[in-house]
Amino acid sequence: MNLASDMSADTKPRWPSTPLLAMCALCLSTGFLAGYLLRGSAPAPLPAVASTENAAPQAFGDPDPAQQPPHKMPTIDDMKRMADKKAAPLLEKLKSDQKNPQLENQIGLIYENAHQFKVAAGYFEKSLRHDPKNIAVRADYASCLYYTGDVDGALAQLDRSLGYDPKHAGTLMNIGIIRWKGKNDVNGTVAVWEKVLQYHPDFPQKDLVQHMIAQAKQSVKTAKIGSDGQKG
Repeated sequence: MNLASDMSADTKPRWPSTPLLAMCALCLSTGFLAGYLLRGSAPAPLPAVASTENAAPQAFGDPDPAQQPPHKMPTIDDMKRMADKKAAPLLEKLKSDQKNPQLENQIGLIYENAHQFKVAAGYFEKSLRHDPKNIAVRADYASCLYYTGDVDGALAQLDRSLGYDPKHAGTLMNIGIIRWKGKNDVNGTVAVWEKVLQYHPDFPQKDLVQHMIAQAKQSVKTAKIGSDGQKG
């Protein structure tokens, strides 16, 4: 297992990716780790979404921004419309090829990237019916379940992935993230991340995982100090 390798939904599962693990370490210190679950067949992080208008930064030589219409970041509704448009030809093709797991996964990825997690989860689930051992697709399915609030469902899917590959590093990392941020189970998080180091002694991001484990343990100490202070 090599985290530096790419993963595609229609090949043997391999986990990406140094940038995503680095992002996890960064998010640990800012409290947003759960928003950056490691992706399966679509390693790019989710795009930013806003519901208010934000003026674009002025570049050298541009006209006065006060004279220009403000640029607007896409809203959830905007992203859904764009996803529907992008998915339309694939959905049309799916009508005549209803048992195509790659096609269903492609549609799921479009909606996942548009933050339409419930819709995306439905297509990932369909893809997995025809290709149940695809750990990449199951990672994205678990992520969507998590983002829709189904923490137990997400963990169940990741546990199922371990049934196919008990040492899959990406799956273990995600289980740790969800146990921590979704279940407040720091001990469970530390245990599963320590398995990553046990199973992969030459892990390329070993120092990073060790740092994440230390951050998780420190969060318990910080919470205890805060609790003791309130009692005092």
